[in-house]
Amino acid sequence: MNELIAVAAITVLAVISPGPDFAMVTRTSYAYGRRHGLLAALGIACGVQVHVCYAVFGIALIITHSPLLFLAMKLLGAGYLLYLGYKSLTSTSALSIDAASGPALSNRQAFAQGFLTNALNPKTMLFVVAVYSQVVQAGSSWASSLGYGLFMSAAHWLWFSLVAVFISAPGVRQRLLARQRMLDRVIGSALIGLGLWVLWPEFAQEVMAGVGV
Repeated sequence: MNELIAVAAITVLAVISPGPDFAMVTRTSYAYGRRHGLLAALGIACGVQVHVCYAVFGIALIITHSPLLFLAMKLLGAGYLLYLGYKSLTSTSALSIDAASGPALSNRQAFAQGFLTNALNPKTMLFVVAVYSQVVQAGSSWASSLGYGLFMSAAHWLWFSLVAVFISAPGVRQRLLARQRMLDRVIGSALIGLGLWVLWPEFAQEVMAGVGV
């Protein structure tokens, strides 16, 4: 029971903390509406399972102990965040609450954005690995280990679905769309900042090594 409470508390705190998932769901919801926001939330929940597979099957331990593999994952994750940020910063489309007047975004694209934003986020990977390696006991059954993973996905899905429902409410969405250009730049800057933050430890380490510190 103590193990379950610890996993639940850590997961809830990690889910509600602002990050790439929150920024991406927020923009998708106000730009394209509730359906796309909910699909992005579902994509995030499915992306969590990628990290759960790493942890349960021990692949994450290999990645975190292999500088080259972990660097590759960091570059992929940071690159995707930078891409999303650039797309948001350079967006010139004037959206309205009428979905037909906005640029097309398919259901598959909305889901894929959510999935990739989470699946390529090394911070989420480290969070999941930390939970399994520090909280979940070594003797835990496969059923409980997989159950914890499903709980993490469910928590992500529930939270970001609530975010999507709130942001896409007609009154809220209309106000956000009226300030679309400013919000696009704020969210784009936040995504780019998060992408650079993912890369910063590696860059700082290289600089320190270069100056012989």
